Amino acid sequence: MVDATGKRTGEVHLLGASGRTGVAPGLPAEIRNYEPADEPSWLRCRVLGLLETNHFDDVWRFKRRTDLELVALEAGAVTGILDVTVPAEEATIETVVVHPDHQGTGIATALLEEAVSRLERCGVRTLDAWILEDGAALDWFARNEFVKAEAYLRLHASADEADTAVSARYGLVVSGAVLHARIEREAEMRQRFERVHVCRRLVRELRL
Repeated sequence: MVDATGKRTGEVHLLGASGRTGVAPGLPAEIRNYEPADEPSWLRCRVLGLLETNHFDDVWRFKRRTDLELVALEAGAVTGILDVTVPAEEATIETVVVHPDHQGTGIATALLEEAVSRLERCGVRTLDAWILEDGAALDWFARNEFVKAEAYLRLHASADEADTAVSARYGLVVSGAVLHARIEREAEMRQRFERVHVCRRLVRELRL
C-alpha cells in the first residue's frame, strides 16, 4: 500500500489472504503475514540465507516493504521469507530465502504455495523472479513450474575493471561498478571481467 507521498505504508492484504496458515508436520510451525516486529529476525534470516549464494553481498539494514510478505517461523524466529510485488496481473518475487539451518525442509515451497494460492484468488496471471546462476535456486524454481523467459549478464566490476569500461566526470573516481550486458556477449564479458553472472527471468503461469 502506498500513501500520497509515494511511500509504502504497509502490506496490501490481498483478497482471500488468511493471515495465518498451519502446515504439515516437519514444516515450520507457522506461516503468516510479516509483521513489523519480525524485522530483526527477518534481516538475520535474509543475510544468512544469501551468504552462500551469488547474492552474498546484497545486504540490507532495513526491510523493504512489498505487497505480499510471508514469513515462516519456528520458536518465534523467522526461518523463511517470501516477498512479492503485485503491480497488476503480473507479480514478481522480490525475495525468497530460507535460513541455512532450515534449508531443504520444504519451507520455501510451503511459502510459495501459500503465495500462489492468494495470488490466484486475486486474478494474478503470472509470477516471475530474476535469479542469478545459483544451481540450488534454479533447481528449486524448475521443480516449482517456473520456466526461463529471458536473460542478461550482470557484471560486478572491480576498480581496475571498471576503469576500462566506465568514464567518470566532475572529479569523481570509479571504485567499482555493477554493469549489465546482453547475453550474446557472455564470452567476451567473461574474458574482461572476473565476476560475471547470468541473470534469468523465470516465469510461472498461474491458474485462474
